[in-house]
Amino acid sequence: MVRHVDTRPDDRVAELRVDLAAVFRWTARLGMHESVANHFSLAIDEASTQFLINPNGRYFGNMRASDLLLLDATDAANARGENAPDPTAWAIHSAIHRNAPHARCVLHLHPHCATALASLADSRMPPIDQNTMRFYNRYAIDEEFGGMGLGEEAERLSLAIGAHPILLMGNHGVIAVGPSPAIAFGHLYYFELACRNYVTALATGKPLRVASHEVAEMTALQWQDFIEPLSVDHLSEIREILDREEPEYRT
Repeated sequence: MVRHVDTRPDDRVAELRVDLAAVFRWTARLGMHESVANHFSLAIDEASTQFLINPNGRYFGNMRASDLLLLDATDAANARGENAPDPTAWAIHSAIHRNAPHARCVLHLHPHCATALASLADSRMPPIDQNTMRFYNRYAIDEEFGGMGLGEEAERLSLAIGAHPILLMGNHGVIAVGPSPAIAFGHLYYFELACRNYVTALATGKPLRVASHEVAEMTALQWQDFIEPLSVDHLSEIREILDREEPEYRT
């Protein structure tokens, strides 16, 4: 059986559970999830090794704060038992929480447009609008796909992201990370929008209007002042809607 971390519930952790449950619910509303697969996690301790994660087989749109498992990334026993998370979820998220402690919230999906970009031989995204410029030279691309994210593959992915907010996983999908659910979800949300803009522009077959390096870099720097407040306000508004329409998510 999974051995849950023995820690007293407190208001801070309860609030983090609600934030993460809200992100699951909204991801389902946006259609960015994949069946009952994909997984999100959130570290709750200073060392970033104790983390919340979705249980195996739970649909994102049904996620409640109390559903989230509380696991220890250093304890392999968490990968076993009928209540264990999906094997790839345990492998990828435990590796990231062990090896990249700055990545406190880790969101892994196979969303439509980001995965399309991950399927191209050249997964670089040119600066063609404000959203693509947000990530100009600011996301990592993994080109060494070696399977579904188990064992050594998970360890490699945990290092490939480096200090970036996004890891585009070639032939696979995307990982977004941040210091909180709000910021990690902000990165994920805007990256998928950026990919959608790019893929849609490519589909026209017409020449792209690509900004210069100077303009793209300036815009990326300007974005830094907006990321945190925009992300926090976005999640706050999401929670307000869910409180009204799906209040059970916070239970």
